[in-house]
Amino acid sequence: MTQGRRRGIGLATDWWNAVSRNLLAPFWRPRADGANEDGTRGARNARMFDSTHPVSSQSADCVPWIRNAVNNAAAKSRLLLWVDAVGGFFVCPGNEIHLGQAVPDSTIDLPLLADLSRHHATIRRDEEGYTIEPLRDVRLNHERITATSWINDGSLIELGPALRMRFTRPHPLSATARLDFVSHHRTQPSSSAVLLMADTCILGPSAQNHVVCREWPHDVVLHRQHGGLYCTSAAQLEVDGTRHRGRAPLNMHSHVAGEGFSFSLEEI
Repeated sequence: MTQGRRRGIGLATDWWNAVSRNLLAPFWRPRADGANEDGTRGARNARMFDSTHPVSSQSADCVPWIRNAVNNAAAKSRLLLWVDAVGGFFVCPGNEIHLGQAVPDSTIDLPLLADLSRHHATIRRDEEGYTIEPLRDVRLNHERITATSWINDGSLIELGPALRMRFTRPHPLSATARLDFVSHHRTQPSSSAVLLMADTCILGPSAQNHVVCREWPHDVVLHRQHGGLYCTSAAQLEVDGTRHRGRAPLNMHSHVAGEGFSFSLEEI
């Protein structure tokens, strides 16, 4: 194992330790639009994040140790997140998401009920942000793209003749992104929105959360650690009938409840 790889794995371990110690302070990652945590702009090359600027294959690929760290069972398992009184969310945890038409026996990561090809486009996440690779007709902010391009916070993604989705990075401390349908299309199974889950997914009353739950008393964080999925809360919570203080492991079919909130997971 090279010194660089050992250093990378050590950084990943430090990040997870930070998540488990602090509810809302995961290891900070720069936003793909160049904004820092305080809302200011970092000294990044603006052209690099032009949504229609093609990305070289080298920069679009993930660093190998990052890709390997998430290519485990938990990372590959797609989930439906059912939040009581809020809605259902299609959760894709992988670094590479294939989008295409929902057809019988399809193995596509994100099946969409729309007039698309079986594999229409691929969205990738790496240490610098998100990109989209068009395999068929794809438009980004109303411009047709023919090569892998960066996706910015707020970008409009159009697939085929009619499907439109809005891409956002709601929380400044998380690399997780969200796809909201602008057109009438939906996923299969049906969901209100798609969550491209990186390391954390934050639910709660704040408008910056990935899932906004206005009536909840506080935030709840879903996070991945050592190949497993965990839930962290500032208050006591109950997972599958067992009470936990602050943090609890989850499985792919867990039901989580606490004072003023509840949600369930369902593996797809």
